[in-house]
Amino acid sequence: MGLNFGGEDPVHPVHGSYIIHLEDVTTGAVLHHMEQSNIVTLDGGVLVAILLASGSGLVRTASQQGLTMLAVGTGATGPLLNPDAPDPRQRKLNTELWRKPFVNRVFRNATGGAVVYPTNVVDFTAQFGPGEAEGPLNEMGLLRTITLGPTPGTPIIPVPVFPTYDPTVDLSVFDLLANYTAFSVITKPVNSLLTITWRLTT
Repeated sequence: MGLNFGGEDPVHPVHGSYIIHLEDVTTGAVLHHMEQSNIVTLDGGVLVAILLASGSGLVRTASQQGLTMLAVGTGATGPLLNPDAPDPRQRKLNTELWRKPFVNRVFRNATGGAVVYPTNVVDFTAQFGPGEAEGPLNEMGLLRTITLGPTPGTPIIPVPVFPTYDPTVDLSVFDLLANYTAFSVITKPVNSLLTITWRLTT
């Protein structure tokens, strides 16, 4: 995979990194490839707490699931080739275009090998094929969603608006943005396949 694993310190905060790979489905030609790191949002920390408490009966059934989808959008702020740095208070994509369930979830060991048992490193992979998410893209995020459709369902609308963060919002009834990143604009043409692998390390 090409994504690096951390050093020897066994105590470290949750962090993420990702690979974006765009190719022509007819010729197989690579149109774009990049690897970057990203932030975990404040709501990502809430999701961890939700999952830890999921057997207690204190949270609603809809909120007891982990990450379900990857969303891409067009709303990163700042210059097209150098967007503003992501903010952990982000609660939704600015302009969500498309979302897809994961085609694969893979745990990895300390050397990067895929394993069948749970570890502290997991890859989430989503793919957008021909007719999906076409055009310029410059933001994306990992979601815990209430529904599994390809369009936004019940995203959080912060009040007051971002960048103010209201920690009293009941996240069990909304789609939850756990990870967010913005990147230099990538244009997905017709007849192309966009594969995004997002790695979380806890």
